[in-house]
Amino acid sequence: MKNITVSSKDAGQRVDRFIMKTFVHLPKSLMHKEIRKKNIKVNRKRCMPQQILNEGDVLELYLKDDVLQIKEKHYDFLKASTDLDIIYEDDNIILMNKKVGVLCHPDGKDYVDNLVARLKRYLYEKGEWSPEHSVFIPSLANRIDRNTGGIVIGAKNALALKTINDKIKSREIEKFYLSVVHGRMPKQSETLKAYLVKDEKKNMVSITDSRVNHSKEIITQYSVLDYYDDASLLEVKLLTGRTHQIRAHLAHIGHPLYGDGKYAADKGRYRQALYSYRLKFSFTDDENALAYLNGREFQAENIRLLKDFKERKFI
Repeated sequence: MKNITVSSKDAGQRVDRFIMKTFVHLPKSLMHKEIRKKNIKVNRKRCMPQQILNEGDVLELYLKDDVLQIKEKHYDFLKASTDLDIIYEDDNIILMNKKVGVLCHPDGKDYVDNLVARLKRYLYEKGEWSPEHSVFIPSLANRIDRNTGGIVIGAKNALALKTINDKIKSREIEKFYLSVVHGRMPKQSETLKAYLVKDEKKNMVSITDSRVNHSKEIITQYSVLDYYDDASLLEVKLLTGRTHQIRAHLAHIGHPLYGDGKYAADKGRYRQALYSYRLKFSFTDDENALAYLNGREFQAENIRLLKDFKERKFI
């Protein structure tokens, strides 16, 4: 005999489907027979195979132990780290402060532990999501390079993901970065315009001052926050969002990021001084699913880049 209390992530399922998913050695024909014989009950009452289970219901199975072995669930995301720095969370989205060195999505070498896997584990263990009971898979609406830290937006449902993607595309989510660059900037603030061409094979981009074949316009805005010696601390706002835009654009004007092994003279170093530290929801309408976030601003805390700059480690 076995009792199982239905959790929030298992609620909403039919009795027969829940039983078949849970018990690996219980034949379907035997399950239906035992339901008819009232050897399988819900809350001490007779149940039907198509009956819907609710959270807190108690499923009672008066059967032999050999058919009541619970099926073990193996999910790769449960091997991911539980280290998740949450800045904000509601029923639709979650804002996470991704650490430098963490991948947003799996690649060939780091398949198990990445930000989206950590998000899945977090929501699964909270009982908000399960791959067995949901068609939607928790997703990231934006991504940041492995060696750049900062705010990543996670979507908990399909409508939230579509809304965020639409608002990013229409530039209604403002993203601000901190960066430390070589040299002192010529102006206190400036809006830079140029053109970017991506080389997929090399995973690099090149910048030109005029339009060329396959180029896309980029607009990068910066303000100087502080400086010392040969280092300038900038707040950078992306008005377009292209691959490696900040790194390549600032290098193009002669002020590459410290630690940038691709676009600076810092060859062999791949911890560029760049952090996506702030974002603001600036919607132009009040009729979308996330309208309650309009005008709100969020910022990451405990940023190592700022500490290193104050301690003058960029030399």
